[in-house]
Amino acid sequence: MSTPATVAPLTTQDAEGLVTAARRAAEAAKVTVSVTVLDAGGHLLAFRRDDRAVLISGETSTRKAYTALQLNAATADLVDLVKPDGPFHSLPTALDRPLLFIAGGLPVHRDGRLIGAIGVGGGTPEQDHGFAATALDTLA
Repeated sequence: MSTPATVAPLTTQDAEGLVTAARRAAEAAKVTVSVTVLDAGGHLLAFRRDDRAVLISGETSTRKAYTALQLNAATADLVDLVKPDGPFHSLPTALDRPLLFIAGGLPVHRDGRLIGAIGVGGGTPEQDHGFAATALDTLA
């Protein structure tokens, strides 16, 4: 029986790099955002809310990251599932946090394994998704 290969976890340095890349993408678009990065266990590794951001954007980015982590899916792909009478409309969570299915949350993978998640809040759903995707493209 073979032992599964070890995959390097998401580090604080990785997380801070993701936050920086997402914020730079947002600043280039003249959008003020909050960014949350979680490790595979749902622990906060990095967070940034610009003073000009709407206060709720911090909670939004965190919920997006939790949702992406719990379901191992881009939150943009889940929007139709949470509409009334949809299969996820009232899905409870183990974290006692309501899931927020607005685009902007993406799982973070390394060597095909889930190692964390990023959530961006503050722009339109499409902008937030783009900022998170841009940040993931910078992860080495």
